[in-house]
Amino acid sequence: MPAPDLAEKLLARNRDAVSPALNLVDDARPQAIEAARALLDQLETADSQRALQIGITGAPGAGKSTLIDGMVRQLRARDQSVGIIAVDPSSRRTGGALLGDRVRMRSGTSDPGVFLRSMAARRRLGGLADATRAGVQILSAVFDWVIVETVGVGQSETDIAQQAHTLVFVAQPAAGDTLQFIKAGILELPDVFIVNKADLGAVAERSAAELEASLGLGAARADGWAPPVLLTSARDGIGIAEVLEKIEAHRRHLETAGELATRRRRSRSAHLLESLESRYGSYGIEALGGFEALAKRVEASGETTASLLAELAAEVERRLGKP
Repeated sequence: MPAPDLAEKLLARNRDAVSPALNLVDDARPQAIEAARALLDQLETADSQRALQIGITGAPGAGKSTLIDGMVRQLRARDQSVGIIAVDPSSRRTGGALLGDRVRMRSGTSDPGVFLRSMAARRRLGGLADATRAGVQILSAVFDWVIVETVGVGQSETDIAQQAHTLVFVAQPAAGDTLQFIKAGILELPDVFIVNKADLGAVAERSAAELEASLGLGAARADGWAPPVLLTSARDGIGIAEVLEKIEAHRRHLETAGELATRRRRSRSAHLLESLESRYGSYGIEALGGFEALAKRVEASGETTASLLAELAAEVERRLGKP
């Protein structure tokens, strides 16, 4: 299906166009890359990003997938649609996603209001697949909520903080997560904290108290938002409604404070800089004047993201003398 037809269908919230569009942006053939750029340009020009874009991160085993499953059930009960990107570990043999989240998320398997796509992290250390940003852009044109679950969490796994409008961090009780995340600086990133497995009782309550105390040691956030710490049991469906309520409250806060537009600009800049650096290394960035100058150029540009990336990539190759 040609890119203009795909864009038209996506903007009409036609779910049948989602899979072909995602396949297109994950296709590395030159003709597909050009078609994908045209598609993303059209979506960005139409300002189609109406969805709440949520990132879910946390250590493996914290219950992220089960939490998302509970969120989906409650959102569907409200007649709200959900698009999910689950970034799975890669198969060592094929490089593809291991599809673990398709096993753990059961609520949307036959629901037309839910769409789940697994993506392989491959060699990306940032916790996201290469096509994740484009995938979020596509899903955001069609669904009310877009949820991205990362592979896990770690010092290098902060890309999702640049992508999501609201970042949700899931911890499990008594796992020693808090100290490690303080060391990694990760506690500065999330907008909502969840201690899952509240059915464990006192140990979960103690972990939540420790997390709240750790957050209290930090400086107040510049955006004026105080991240809540919530207790949930994804298995039993406890606390899920409050999670959704806090996510919606955070979205309202971003809109009122003018921070939503700021986050979108930062996401765009971070995506462009990271894409160029991963493709051409520090030499490529220096060829464009260095990080600071390039960031200012990106901020000032009125071009769509995909077109600007193509333009900057072509300029790097000219300057570096690549054919």
